[in-house]
Amino acid sequence: MKGDRVEVLVDVGGGSTQTFDIEATKAGRRVEVTSGRGMVEVTEVTRAGTPVRSARFMSTRVVALVEHPSDDGEDDGGPSRASRPRVAPENQTSLGLDG
Repeated sequence: MKGDRVEVLVDVGGGSTQTFDIEATKAGRRVEVTSGRGMVEVTEVTRAGTPVRSARFMSTRVVALVEHPSDDGEDDGGPSRASRPRVAPENQTSLGLDG
């Protein structure tokens, strides 16, 4: 989802660290994190699963990995569909079942 973001804090030697931000840049894309065989890979993928771009880090150098999921509805400025109040159409009466 647009707005997915992963921050990776990497030890670059000499007691210093560097932060890398990988973000889903378009609607329908997501960020996936994979780890194995001493590597951590962060990939931005499309809906079909095609990788758009990726970053690889040695797992021994990764200090922190923080995933920031997108906030549904906030990236377009409006409320998410689940939080919108239901309103009966003008040509129908309400049953009064609202929570």
